[in-house]
Amino acid sequence: MQDSIKLWDLPLRLFHWLLAACVSGSLVTGWLGGGLMVWHGRLGLAVFGLLVFRLGWGLCGSTYARWSTILPSLMSIPQYLKGQWRAAGHNPLGVLSLLAMLALLSFQVASGLFANDDIAMKGPLQPLISSATSDWLTSLHRQAKWLLLALIGLHVAAILVYRLRGKALLRAMINGRATREHATQQDARGGTWLQAALVLLLALGAVWAVQELPSYIVPAPAAAPALNW
Repeated sequence: MQDSIKLWDLPLRLFHWLLAACVSGSLVTGWLGGGLMVWHGRLGLAVFGLLVFRLGWGLCGSTYARWSTILPSLMSIPQYLKGQWRAAGHNPLGVLSLLAMLALLSFQVASGLFANDDIAMKGPLQPLISSATSDWLTSLHRQAKWLLLALIGLHVAAILVYRLRGKALLRAMINGRATREHATQQDARGGTWLQAALVLLLALGAVWAVQELPSYIVPAPAAAPALNW
């Protein structure tokens, strides 16, 4: 039996699968429209919360979930292309894919918070901007879904290619372990449940804040004057 290492911690794995489910659901509900737009908005807020969680978990999670491990690997792209990559976790090209996906999802969430569907659905922050700006962001939000679908397609294709090469990326994201390919690769360390709970509270607070913010900024409509006959 091949030696293995602890690679992905449980909070990161839960984030990954919840994000996949919520993004898939938001794409389907946005595509079908109608009464499902309410769920499109709810799933969008869930994606927002998950992105906030991932940002925070990248600061205090386990070794291979941390930005301090992920971002420096970009400097090793030449070594990776030459077959000299020896580290565990996201390889340099995988980091590029990860950052592209998180950036595009962040744009979709941000634009969705200010968007509207021209009928009854509007993002929680839409009252803070003009109708023209909201319509512009709505248009960008709708167009960017094609980029998102393309990135998802590339992600799935990469998983299949690595599977054909004998690397089970999906299995590692399920059980958290991967084959030790080089003697220098070590188990992930850090990322306590207390830290996970605190980051989760931060994410929930961010979701609550974007829903409540307009009520503190936009003045309530003036009451109609009473008629005295």
